[in-house]
Amino acid sequence: MQRTGNRDLYQIAESQGGYFTAKQAARLGYTASKRNYHVGTGNWVREHRGIYRLALFPSPPRPDLILWWLWSRGRSDSPQGVFSHHTALALHELTDVNPARIDLTVPPSFRKGSEIPSVLRLHFAVVVATDIEVVENVPVTTALRTILDVWREQSLQESSLRDAFRDARSLGRITMGQIAQARKNPGATQIIDSLERGHR
Repeated sequence: MQRTGNRDLYQIAESQGGYFTAKQAARLGYTASKRNYHVGTGNWVREHRGIYRLALFPSPPRPDLILWWLWSRGRSDSPQGVFSHHTALALHELTDVNPARIDLTVPPSFRKGSEIPSVLRLHFAVVVATDIEVVENVPVTTALRTILDVWREQSLQESSLRDAFRDARSLGRITMGQIAQARKNPGATQIIDSLERGHR
């Protein structure tokens, strides 16, 4: 049974860059005492409350993103966060700026019983599935949604966002279909018009 648990835990961790949650481990039979044992022997590393990492698993390119994505899990233990704004802009390689804090968008109903880590900048909004793609093994807002979000909060010069829009278009990271879909939202139409004026 333990071998099966080890294999199943490895498969979960493999899909999450070597990370897993206490609840994921508990469902496989790892009680609190067993989890403490594996931490004590060096098999696992406790990275945050309720989040562990297999000590010998190769480190992913951005382990911090996986950690904070798992941190955003709700009561069902499913992560709710999507990396967005300046963090997403950097992940899409549409800016040279490396943001000091990590932008994470969570549902409006998101609540955490503990203090929000200072490294995170939370945004509360609904992100539909069509506005999400996977980058570095974590969910990230699409290039278009990212640019629209940053434009709305006016946290970057419009000229820089026009450059990002132009680059994303030329790289195929923003498609005509995405633009047409976004234009169905009246609030986005004016922004896209301004972005496209800079694109021409």
